[in-house]
Order: sequence, then structure tokens, then C-alpha cells
Amino acid sequence: MVERLVSLSVGIMLSTSFLHALPEAFASGTDIYKLFATLLAGLFAFFLLEKLALLRHSHHHEGDGHHHAHGHDAHAAGKSGWMILVGDGMHNFTDGILIAAAFLANPELGLVTALAIVAHEIPTEIGDFIVLLNAGFSRMRAYVFNLLCSLLSVAGGLLGYYTLDRVSGLIPYVLVFASSGFIYIAVSDLMPQMQRRATVKESIPQVLLIGLGVIIVLFLTAR
Repeated sequence: MVERLVSLSVGIMLSTSFLHALPEAFASGTDIYKLFATLLAGLFAFFLLEKLALLRHSHHHEGDGHHHAHGHDAHAAGKSGWMILVGDGMHNFTDGILIAAAFLANPELGLVTALAIVAHEIPTEIGDFIVLLNAGFSRMRAYVFNLLCSLLSVAGGLLGYYTLDRVSGLIPYVLVFASSGFIYIAVSDLMPQMQRRATVKESIPQVLLIGLGVIIVLFLTAR
């Protein structure tokens, strides 16, 4: 199920970026060179965030087949547990701001942006929950902390709505920055995961689900 959501996320995120968010930003009349510079800066920013392990977290699990001393992986995961929560909270807060900016620019764009973020966050949150359990969190504690981190998107949305509404000139830049994040995550994270399953049996559903993601976005924004 998670693998299927990854494929669907790619279609939704890329179509939201290239068919709606970027055209909306570039049609705003904002300096095109500044918008492209924002896109480039956004790609570099997400690359650096990934390097700092704020967007993705690689880790080993006990019994993963690697030869470590007993408890080594649990100890490493324990250290990363809180880091994951901090990174996830910051990510969710930013997502809230991006959704607010999209709704302020165009309600339809806001809808597909929210859909793109939700489609990506479901498999991400499942992965984070598993890591927190591996880090020693109880199921209830992991659930509560994940929920609190998710609620930060609401705080980001409120802040973005009341702030960006007064400085509407920033909205095109926020949309471009959001697009850079969607593109980076889809191309550098999700697609490589899909390429690991190169059999025809796995590839056909992947292609179909990417296409379904594009169709969903087009349907939701059809005029």
C-alpha cells in the first residue's frame, strides 16, 4: 500500500508543480529571473536540508542483516528519534505556510497543493512512526508526538494566511519555493525508490498510478 502511495504522490506532486503552481507564479507578473532564481535556490535548499537529515532519515533496524553490536541500532535510532520529530515538525510547519500561499493565490491551486502534500506525508508519517518505535517510543507516545508534529501544519497555515494576505507580493515566490520542494522530493527521493523495483510487474502499476495522480489534479482543477 505504501509503495502504491509513493507512485501516486509522484504524479500529484509533479503535476501540481508544473501544471499549476509554477504557471500561477509566472503569470503573476513577478520578475521571471527572480522566480527562476527562487526555484534554483529552493532546489539547493532542499538538498542542504536533506544533507542535514531534516527531510529524510536513513537508519538501520535491529535484525536488518548488518553486523552491529547488540543494541547499536536501537541506540542510534534513539538519538535520531527526537531529531526526526524536530525535522518533521519544521517540515509540517512549512507545508502549512505553502498551503496557505496556494489558497491565497487560487483556491483550486490550494486544493491540489494540499492533496500533493497529504499524498506525500502519509507514507512519510508511517515511516517516521516505525522509526520512533525503533527508537524506544511506546506506540501511544509515538502516535501522540507524530500527531503534535502534524498539528504544526495548522499553525503554519494560520501564520501564512494572516501574513501573506498582507504581503501578497511574496505569494509567487512561496509558490515557486513549494514547487522546488515537490520537484526535488519526487525526483531525488520518490522516483529512486520506484526504480529499485524494475520488473514489468512492478513498473506497470507505478506508471498507471503516476498517470492517475496527474488525472486527479487535472480533474480537481478543471474549469
